Amino acid sequence: MAESETELPAREAMEFDVVIVGAGPAGLAAAIRLRQLALAADTEISVLVIEKGSEVGAHILSGAVIDPVGLDRLIPDWKEKGAPIDTPVTEDKFLVLGPAGVMRLPNFAMPPLMNNHGNYIVSLGAVTKWLGEQAAELGVEIYPGFAGAEILRDESGAVVGVATGDMGIGKDGKPKDSFVRGMELRAKYTLIAEGARGSLAKGLIRDFNLSHGREPQKFGIGLKELWQIAPEKHQKGLVQHSFGWPLDLKTGGGSFLYHYGDNLVSVGFVVHLNYDNPYLSPYDEFQRFKTHPAIRDVFEGGKRISYGARAITEGGWQSVPKLTFPGGALLGCSAGFVNVPRIKGSHNAILSGIHAAEAAFAAIGAGRQHDELTAYERDVREGPIGRDLKKVRNVKPMWSRFGTVAGVALGGLDMWLNTVIPGIGLGYTLKHGKNDAASIKRASQVKPIEYPKPDGVLTFDRLTNVSFSATNHEEDQPVHLKLKDPTIPISVNLPEWAEPAQRYCPAQVYEVITEADGSKRFQINAQNCVHCKTCDIQDPSQNINWTVPEGGGGPNYPGM
Repeated sequence: MAESETELPAREAMEFDVVIVGAGPAGLAAAIRLRQLALAADTEISVLVIEKGSEVGAHILSGAVIDPVGLDRLIPDWKEKGAPIDTPVTEDKFLVLGPAGVMRLPNFAMPPLMNNHGNYIVSLGAVTKWLGEQAAELGVEIYPGFAGAEILRDESGAVVGVATGDMGIGKDGKPKDSFVRGMELRAKYTLIAEGARGSLAKGLIRDFNLSHGREPQKFGIGLKELWQIAPEKHQKGLVQHSFGWPLDLKTGGGSFLYHYGDNLVSVGFVVHLNYDNPYLSPYDEFQRFKTHPAIRDVFEGGKRISYGARAITEGGWQSVPKLTFPGGALLGCSAGFVNVPRIKGSHNAILSGIHAAEAAFAAIGAGRQHDELTAYERDVREGPIGRDLKKVRNVKPMWSRFGTVAGVALGGLDMWLNTVIPGIGLGYTLKHGKNDAASIKRASQVKPIEYPKPDGVLTFDRLTNVSFSATNHEEDQPVHLKLKDPTIPISVNLPEWAEPAQRYCPAQVYEVITEADGSKRFQINAQNCVHCKTCDIQDPSQNINWTVPEGGGGPNYPGM
């Protein structure tokens, strides 16, 4: 900012027992469990949840098929309480797509843990909103529209809370008439549940060296549209996954189609971010996927309702960092608890919230604060989350190392062996070796990819789809996508990698503009940002730092 910190008014401070950053499944599960424990013990514990979205659920994006194991433990009577979970899976399909053909894999050949019977197709945003209502009824304070912008630490370095971002800062970095200073939210323990590649978690992992001895975290980008289709084409309860076309056999990823609700279909596409061609556009691969003869008929006569995108943690067991630091812990996707082959993480997110709450409640009851919740780390690694992730730990590195055909087959064998010898499988744990951005080749080493022009009926351009994410930011605010060196996009990324930000971003935030004199300029359209964090992960120069904008900004995913 142009004005120094000392020239700004002091922040007001509030004290709580526990502050939780992020009102997703993990954060809300922790809040609910803390209050459950307090009520059962007839004691008081103050819990605050802050959420950067405009409301609880606004930034939640997932397929989603959920395994209810976490919810069963958190709120055993969730059905009686009216949880929006009412479409059980009735059929599983696994497809391999070629350019024009399709092959269905027999269900009996699939590892048992891939079976979705007993699971439910949901809008995870709706489920999260319902969890927020349960938390509020238990006495949890929830502040939507407040972004966690800064970690607060004491003289020993321990985390003692978070500060929310200032509001009313202009593009020039100076306070406007509407300026409001952020709040200091201080706590005995601070739980970070921001989701994949959260800015606070990223800083904590770095500052406390939490990834020491672990493999690099790996990511994918998930893109999703919600469609309402013709009733005669709707198969309520159908779960369909595919891999193969339009991706080549060395690029990881796949699709999902989930039929639920009132003729609704969630259609999504995941691309693993360790792809090597800088000309690849995950968004355009998604649009192309929908044109496959085995897919397009589902959507003919239907209408797209919503669109969104987000990064997905994919590193698995070997990439989970140390979970605790003095004064707090990492929960859910902030820690990387997604089971990649099952495309599920909400069950582990909820379980992590339960474990963190129980550890924090016991610590506070013993008169402790600002130390490490070692019981949480133990419960995650030795409990159901650890068992779940160990079973599939080799699937992602096998796919990355051996490609789609051999990698998927070997991963399936490993999962089958884990059915016989749980948690052991082939008896070893493969490494990832490098982060995703390091996989991108120079533009001179690959061929550009030509994508078909969208037709506006089945396939759409990025800006049109972004309008279906209800994304909005206060325009007169500093750009929240920070370049460490503003010259790198044009001087380095463009000649070396054809500036891939133009293509990996699913919201057309980044553009290379050619001026009248032929010079190039890098433009950031921060207003379009859907908070997927892909740029923070995938920039080959690691030059982009995603930070939180003003609270309440970003997408508002209706029913996603």
